[in-house]
Amino acid sequence: MSGHSKWSTIKRKKGVADAKRGKIFTSIIKEITVAARMGGGDENANPQLRQAIAKAKTNNMPQDNIKRAVMKGTGELPGVNYEEGTYEGYGPGGVAIFLEVLTDNKKRTVADIRHLMSKYGGNLGENGSVSWMFDKKGQIQVGIEAGEEEIIFESALECGADDFEVEEDMYLISTDPAELMQVKDQLESKGYEINSAEVEMVPKNLQKVEKKDVDRVLNLMNELEDNEDIKSVFANFDIDEANIPSS
Repeated sequence: MSGHSKWSTIKRKKGVADAKRGKIFTSIIKEITVAARMGGGDENANPQLRQAIAKAKTNNMPQDNIKRAVMKGTGELPGVNYEEGTYEGYGPGGVAIFLEVLTDNKKRTVADIRHLMSKYGGNLGENGSVSWMFDKKGQIQVGIEAGEEEIIFESALECGADDFEVEEDMYLISTDPAELMQVKDQLESKGYEINSAEVEMVPKNLQKVEKKDVDRVLNLMNELEDNEDIKSVFANFDIDEANIPSS
């Protein structure tokens, strides 16, 4: 993949996550609330809640915010009733896009998504239209400064990881989604600092984007990321780094 970039890499390089921290907090609060509503407020007995709280802590969310979100989910505090959902379709250049949403108004959300896809020359598809192009995996990021590749690789396998790869400034460790938190805990017990640990939709193959479509693809990705109803944006594009705008 040298000389090429995927969406996750581009987001890190351009600081998209930091620039949208307010939106990230809103999304995580929704995740915590839904997880607590579905599985109870005890994170030790609710893996989905535990994962959401771990994500909140990684993003330095204040403990009071986390506690209130849990209490809204369990009904101890009044709150909005959010629903989970997924949408999928194609963006410019045949890029497959898979979206996870948490919304209190599905009609509004689907209208917003359809508008954005159409705006940039894509289209919203039926359920299943692109999901087969992705695998659901646990993804753990460890900074490249954590140690030598061979040592990290052996540690990851010992902790139950399925796969391991090096991506520029980090090690990316893949797991079975159900074992994500267990592998994360074991890596932390070995002294590794975890940058993030989430279940993601990982593309099986990448779609090369021509130079003429790069701006439309990236603008669509950014606007989808900006939408507060959209929790996660996954895409299978591959862009030559020489074609990525500098700002």
